[in-house]
Amino acid sequence: MLRLQAKVSRLCAGARNQLLSEVGATNKPCHGFRLPKGVAQYSASSTSAVPKTDERVIKKLMVANRGEIAIRVFRACTEMNIRTVAIYSEQDMMHLHRQKADESYIVGKSLPPVAAYLNIPDIIRIAKENDVDAIHPGYGFLSERSDFAQSIINEGIKFVGPSPEVVRKMGDKVEARQAAISAGVQVVPGTDKPVQSIEEAQEFCQKYGLPVIFKAAYGGGGRGMRVVKSFDEVEENFKRASSEAEAAFGNGALFLEKFIERPRHIELQILGDRDGNVVHLYERDCSVQRRHQKVVEIAPAPHLSPAIRDSMAADAVALAKHVGYENAGTVEFLLDNDGNYYFIEVNARLQVEHTVTEEVTGVDLVQSQIKIAEGYTLPELGLQQKDINLHGYAIQCRMTTEDPAKNFQPDTGRIEVFRSGEGMGIRLDGALGFAGAIISPYYDSLLVKVIAHAWDHSSACAKMLRTLREFRIRGVKTNIPFLLNVVQHQQFLSGSVDTYFIDENPQLFSFEPTQNRAQKLLHYLGQVMVNGPQTPLATPQVPSDIIPSVPEVPFDSSCDISSIVKSPPSGWRDIILNEGPEGFAKKVRQHDGLLLMDTTFRDAHQSLLATRVRTHDLKRISPYVSHRFNNLYSCENWGGATFDVAMRFLHECPWERLATLRKLIPNVPFQMLLRGANAVGYTNYPDNVVYKFCDLAVQHGMDIFRIFDSLNYMPNIIVGMEAVGKAGGVIEASMSYTGDVSDPSKSKYNLDYYLNMADELVKAGTHILGVKDMAGLLKPQAATMLIGALRERFPDIPIHVHTHDTAGAGVASMLACAHAGADVVDVAVDSMSGMTSQPSMGAVVAAVERTKLDTGISMDDVCNYSAYWEQTRNLYAPFECCVTMKSGNSDIYNNEIPGGQYTNLQFQSYSLGLADQFEEVKKTYSVANKLMGDIPKVTPSSKVVGDLAQFMVQNKLTASMVEEKADELSFPNSVVEYFQGYLGAPPGGYPEPLRSKILKDKERIEHRPGKSLPPINFDDLKTSLMEKHGQAVRDVDVISSALYPKVTDEFIEFRSKYGPVDCLDTKMFLVGPKMAQEIEVEIEKGKTLSIKTLAVGDLNKFGQREVFFELNGQLRSVIITDLEATKELSVHPKAKKGVKGSIGAPMPGTVLEVKVKEGDKISKGDPIVVLSAMKMEMVVNAPADGVVKSVAAELNMKLEGDDLLLEMDCEKE
Repeated sequence: MLRLQAKVSRLCAGARNQLLSEVGATNKPCHGFRLPKGVAQYSASSTSAVPKTDERVIKKLMVANRGEIAIRVFRACTEMNIRTVAIYSEQDMMHLHRQKADESYIVGKSLPPVAAYLNIPDIIRIAKENDVDAIHPGYGFLSERSDFAQSIINEGIKFVGPSPEVVRKMGDKVEARQAAISAGVQVVPGTDKPVQSIEEAQEFCQKYGLPVIFKAAYGGGGRGMRVVKSFDEVEENFKRASSEAEAAFGNGALFLEKFIERPRHIELQILGDRDGNVVHLYERDCSVQRRHQKVVEIAPAPHLSPAIRDSMAADAVALAKHVGYENAGTVEFLLDNDGNYYFIEVNARLQVEHTVTEEVTGVDLVQSQIKIAEGYTLPELGLQQKDINLHGYAIQCRMTTEDPAKNFQPDTGRIEVFRSGEGMGIRLDGALGFAGAIISPYYDSLLVKVIAHAWDHSSACAKMLRTLREFRIRGVKTNIPFLLNVVQHQQFLSGSVDTYFIDENPQLFSFEPTQNRAQKLLHYLGQVMVNGPQTPLATPQVPSDIIPSVPEVPFDSSCDISSIVKSPPSGWRDIILNEGPEGFAKKVRQHDGLLLMDTTFRDAHQSLLATRVRTHDLKRISPYVSHRFNNLYSCENWGGATFDVAMRFLHECPWERLATLRKLIPNVPFQMLLRGANAVGYTNYPDNVVYKFCDLAVQHGMDIFRIFDSLNYMPNIIVGMEAVGKAGGVIEASMSYTGDVSDPSKSKYNLDYYLNMADELVKAGTHILGVKDMAGLLKPQAATMLIGALRERFPDIPIHVHTHDTAGAGVASMLACAHAGADVVDVAVDSMSGMTSQPSMGAVVAAVERTKLDTGISMDDVCNYSAYWEQTRNLYAPFECCVTMKSGNSDIYNNEIPGGQYTNLQFQSYSLGLADQFEEVKKTYSVANKLMGDIPKVTPSSKVVGDLAQFMVQNKLTASMVEEKADELSFPNSVVEYFQGYLGAPPGGYPEPLRSKILKDKERIEHRPGKSLPPINFDDLKTSLMEKHGQAVRDVDVISSALYPKVTDEFIEFRSKYGPVDCLDTKMFLVGPKMAQEIEVEIEKGKTLSIKTLAVGDLNKFGQREVFFELNGQLRSVIITDLEATKELSVHPKAKKGVKGSIGAPMPGTVLEVKVKEGDKISKGDPIVVLSAMKMEMVVNAPADGVVKSVAAELNMKLEGDDLLLEMDCEKE
């Protein structure tokens, strides 16, 4: 249709021309032959107006450029019925601009990426071989090279731009200055010719003072431009600016001028013809700049007085006429606060920001360029100054693939998702705006130009803001967050910006992190499909396909809308909130029936399923628990191993789990396991870590803290009690039960031992007295004796008993405890009970039903609850303890292995090749316990005993052999640290001489281990984490890092890479989807992703596979590295995150210079490597004082972001 319109236009114009020639030589039509006004105007301004008789119509035009400007010119040509030719480098083989042209040819084969587009002979050859009539240079590359323009003309081809002589004069900044002076235009003080040496530059600085600015003599766009503010910077900036100019424009010449402080950057668009006519198309404000590169442009300039506008425009036109300017160009000025303006340069080409001028004037600048090249005058084109008017305001944002959070480092890679903003008043000029586009490090980082046009500046800002928010670009970083901050800033909205705007507004660099959840989840699913499960599976068992059925939650029948769920009934937590911990304890003691703590949400699955149950499945059943089990004493759902396992293996945040469950279960108290001074870790921490942890736990919804120590070491327990008390939690100090109080022969842990310890706990201020029977050793008779004695000693203190059902006597023991006076016992729902878990909830509920101990819990509710977990348990088949443990074992009365450790010890034995010797390991466990002094066994002391037992079995050691050869054996670290005193002192002290033999001259800790540890500075830790991970860090992340540094780092990195994997259902999370499987993922309320897996591609040369999905009906794909296939590939090492001396490339690029070598002593800030990417050079500086250990970077090496440059030993600051 466009070509047909163009033909009609030509015929119409031809008829007019013929009529004019028949009535005489005059250009004015005679009366009787005047065309209708509308037709005449169309002919004069049409893109296909007939050229002068001595000019040849352009039939085929080449663009000697790439990217969006090439496509912009092609589109103009298509509307003018001109055939188009593209050139492309080898690196641009798949670039869109070559596909948009009618013909395309490779240029500069085998040359470097930029050099290919600077190869004048090859460009001319392609033009001649393919009958090209004209060449448009675009901007950048050769657009301001007079020799290029002359070479084109010498071959009889039209150059769409100024004459070569004008290009030469205006491209030479010194000659341009002289021309401006001759035309009577004020200029900035500067050199009359390019500076030849550093000494010459230093002389200028001394004469005119600082600051000054180096500028490339033969190009613009911020390349080769450096501001110098101190004499020490002159030499380095001269070198860098010259090198940049050489790389960008093929000539490193520089000139030097005085740097004007706080100017506005105003430029005038001009058009000239060969008859000497020149018009201006008003100004653009380009003051929003970073590193002298324009970021946002506005037309016309807001708040520019008419007098200054007219004067500036008159000077621009005068200068253009003075030099005989033909075609399009830009005259640039700096405007100071006093209204004085200074000429700085002429860009003898089309500008990147020409779009805003087109929007506000209605003039197509590219088509005007082509018409002028065909020989048309401005009047013939209808371009007379009186007819050029402004229509509203336009803003252009340059959207680039740069990361503003990392000092605008260029980013490279593959665009996985591209969704643009559109709508009324929006124009997009780009070349890489599509999914699958490859962003290379070889060219400018411009992705797309976004232009908004409206009747006033504020409306244009609103359109731009809306459009930027609509963009979704994934796979590479962009500067969209920065642009959003700019167009929302009050100073920008008011139109009052100068070139200091970005530098003086650091808040522009405060970014809301983008979530990118959908694409990250696709990466995770692709990773699982290519490389297998991302959490280790313990057995070959496969998760079931079943989706567990959730029992119904009561609905509010009083409402018209049946879907409104009733508020849950009040529970014991309401008492905690209203009456505090003391009031809660009093009410518990006054309660008539037996209270239950449900361990299903923590200890039960820790014992049976290796702690692998995910928040996803806990959330689904939580509303039912809230409504049907409101009379539970507590729900144990946090602490212990669940904390680190959540991050380490489930890749979810334990703090988010706690907060989420709290919202779903607002009425039942939550209980956690606190390892005294060890918090939820396995080592000692500074006291302020324990205090901070407890404080945050209470803030996130924790109520009751079961505090214990693995050795019943009172100083460690006291720390936990004081931390919980200060945080406002309920203190449930507990005794770790071991031995058998009903057996007179076992005298170490007799009744007096526990009564004495209970005295200390009550004296220390516990609200609840806990008995923690971690191995299930508390037999019914012993339970009656122990709980009876405690009740008699402490009639007003509630007693809570915890056990494991490994031997199968758990129910009997808990009933004995209840009858002896215990207020609370622990149970797990039936399908998650028994063996190493807790006794059956249903069994206990049924046993005391209709007695004075009645729990008030319905058996029907228990059955429904159990049915859910029976189905859910099948999802965790790979972690099922029943694979190796088929029933309970009463031998725990002999070996005393804790229930939580039993299955873990079994899995460890399998992994160590001791599967057929597990019975021997169990027997040796008892022997190891005796060797260590017969200690309470609970994490972490139980792990020490287990490690020693496996060590003995593996090395075929007996107790006597261990005692005899202790000074020769290499014991596990955990055993050595136990004897050093890192866990605290065991009851009765350490066995001698075994301890002395093992330790020899090693350090011994004779006090509370954490007492001597210096407090952690949480602010410093937070800063360190933010620097390491480059993102916002929460207080909970800080405390997680204080407890588990490496685990937290890995978790933050995992989540940053793969997003909210906790939203996936459990089978999908563990083993990934099947081919062609369709799934739905709710990432938040009201936002559900529909995902279908389509295919996994073949291995490419980089060891990667492309995995294809359909996301919400649209094709998506992700590139996944096949880890197995890449084992044989040579890959450049990456810098180690968080290690100051491991220095990585801050951006992808090419190594231009390596300034250090192995063994060099360097100081903080010293330049070590110079990189070039996208024609921008960057000097990488040393982060600290130190010595270079090794250098991985080599000259001309092409690197990716974070590739290792060098390693150094940093001196301590």
